[in-house]
Amino acid sequence: MPGPFPWWEGSLPAAVEDERRMATQKIRIRLKAYDSKLLDQSAGEIVETARRTGARVAGPIPLPTRINKFTVLRSPHVDKKSREQFEIRTHKRLLDILEPTQQTLDALMKLDLSAGVDVEIKS
Repeated sequence: MPGPFPWWEGSLPAAVEDERRMATQKIRIRLKAYDSKLLDQSAGEIVETARRTGARVAGPIPLPTRINKFTVLRSPHVDKKSREQFEIRTHKRLLDILEPTQQTLDALMKLDLSAGVDVEIKS
């Protein structure tokens, strides 16, 4: 089905169409880590890389920290009332890269982040 302006379809060169599509595209990056300092360092590296290649960046936006608490018995046999509690905090950050260029995508793919940071990329 043709668009509202049939005379407009296909009137731009393919390179201009690709550039226009890339300009309206957005890359959303979600970072997760147990260590907040490591997470902030990785987010800073991504922001610096994206800005250096000419893309606009929104973030890092801190998302709510998920806290998992575990309660275990201290002793295997007696003292049922004696328990110990542990918690794992999962820190999260959100980055939006607006108007990414091809250089931005290449630089982000080559970027080497810390091992303790989980990265999810959505476009």
